[in-house]
Amino acid sequence: MSTQNTSARAQVRKTYKLYVGGAFPRSESGQVYPALDSKGALVANVALASRKDARDAVSAARKAFGGWSSKTAYNRGQVLYRIAEVLEDRRAQFVESVVQAEGVDAKRANAIVDESIDRLVWYAGWTDKITQVLSGANPVAGPFFNQSSPEPTGVVAVVAPQASSLLGLVSVIAPVIATGNTVVVLSSFERPVAAVNLAEVLATSDVPGGVVNILTGDWRPVAPWLATHMDVNAIDLTGVAADADAAFDLEQAAAANLKRVLRPGNVEEDFFLEPHLSRMTTFLETKTVWHPIGK
Repeated sequence: MSTQNTSARAQVRKTYKLYVGGAFPRSESGQVYPALDSKGALVANVALASRKDARDAVSAARKAFGGWSSKTAYNRGQVLYRIAEVLEDRRAQFVESVVQAEGVDAKRANAIVDESIDRLVWYAGWTDKITQVLSGANPVAGPFFNQSSPEPTGVVAVVAPQASSLLGLVSVIAPVIATGNTVVVLSSFERPVAAVNLAEVLATSDVPGGVVNILTGDWRPVAPWLATHMDVNAIDLTGVAADADAAFDLEQAAAANLKRVLRPGNVEEDFFLEPHLSRMTTFLETKTVWHPIGK
């Protein structure tokens, strides 16, 4: 018979890893930092991403881009809808993480999870419609057919909203992958637990490895490397909205290879009241085809 005093048992704290290429590696730096709840209590330890981790994530995203962008729009919609399904199944876990991170009550946390799921469904519904909305036949002065249609930009780096643990994260990831891009996202530094929980959802939701890569830690040392990385095609600076100087520096750095830059003018909280079609169109290129009209 065991004489262990179970009432004095030490709680096992979880140490979360990064999500890169469909796997969960430790940070190359070997460092972690404490994730605290809204009252300052320790929730878990989280990997502190380095610039080497960022380079690995970009490589994984580039490798996955060809396969993901060539999937049918309908299939990408199915995958996004599957993410919403799994998130719904794990609702209790995400409600708890939102309560801990944001200090809201259970009712508000449930509403945030609802809105996050609904946003995934909203973008899933757009995957096979955005081309119809943006494509068109162009009138030209000559015997040609002239047709324009959108194509994904490529690898998109994202600095996620810092104040929102879940809804902001979903709001920056979903439109990027819905249109066939792949993404490297820097999650909220102080509220990372929802991001690593979302990574576990992505890993079991038919999302091909490398399509979404999530790095936890402070965005300040890592974002400049993503902004200057020549294999990153676009960058979303939503999470830098509160720091105008840093946003300006990153925007300048992104000019080296003419990256597309999304820099919302509103504060991040206001930006996520409703889903935005512009979040999809920003990371699309327009391809125009000329074809002679035969007799």
